[in-house]
Amino acid sequence: MDNKKKPELLVTAKNLDELLQLVHSGADAINIGGEKYGLRVAGDFSLEMIQKGVEIAHENQVKIYVSINAILHNDDLEGLEEYVRQLAAAQVDAIVFGDPAVLVTAKAVAPQLPLHWNTETTSTNFETIEYWARKGASRAILARELSLEEVIDIKQRVDVEVQAQVHGMTCIFHSKRELVSSYLLHIDEEKKEQDTSKEKNLFLREHKRPDEKYPVFEDRHGTHVMSVHDICMIDHLGAFIEAGIDSLKIEGMLHDTEYVVQVTKLYRKAIDAILNEEASDGLFAQVEKIQPKNRSLDTGFYYKELFY
Repeated sequence: MDNKKKPELLVTAKNLDELLQLVHSGADAINIGGEKYGLRVAGDFSLEMIQKGVEIAHENQVKIYVSINAILHNDDLEGLEEYVRQLAAAQVDAIVFGDPAVLVTAKAVAPQLPLHWNTETTSTNFETIEYWARKGASRAILARELSLEEVIDIKQRVDVEVQAQVHGMTCIFHSKRELVSSYLLHIDEEKKEQDTSKEKNLFLREHKRPDEKYPVFEDRHGTHVMSVHDICMIDHLGAFIEAGIDSLKIEGMLHDTEYVVQVTKLYRKAIDAILNEEASDGLFAQVEKIQPKNRSLDTGFYYKELFY
């Protein structure tokens, strides 16, 4: 192995069973959260589940990060201090935040707890990241709309850890309004909880592109429309590793456990092969074999120019 820095392989988990399988599939860290404070978390983890998840992970030298990245209103702040205290007591390894209220709360009640800054779309330049680093963030989670060149440039200019997504779907639209429920009421259909859950497999389709299906789900934070493609950078990990990117994330939301586990194993194999200067041919083809038929793979915005 040469002097390349080993990046962290970070994966989301929807429940304790999936978490356990990911721990044994090569993940270095697991991202979880509860739906009250977590935005687009893969599954709804209670404090008891988080505690158990930490125990499982730490027994295997794996880290646990908990998302508190929802858009918070005044009412949402009630109970936040106690929640952060409980996370610190459970010995989670970091919390993922976007709202400054979370940072202020964490600094007051759990100052030792590492903070990973994630606002989904505004982490696009090094000056903003340095601002949050001065406030206490130890990691910046970069926007998914950045090119690979921009990701590398930011890493070279900041003094905090940098995280980038390398696999999975991304959010392309979020509204605090309950659009699915409103539509069901519009067509005089009674709202049913299972009709708006992540497991219901609801989609939006464009009239001109009927074969493309955009996953859509509704939770306590509103309505979310997800990308029609999955990012897959398994053939391009060398560029991230050469640049010293600290954490490479697999987003497993809306995928079944078997898929997320197999993808994690393939990315583990790819990262280790690069670090050991070994061949890793054919891994993209292996991902394609298990990829859902209605979700093609692409490289996101890493190799294309984004127009706002």
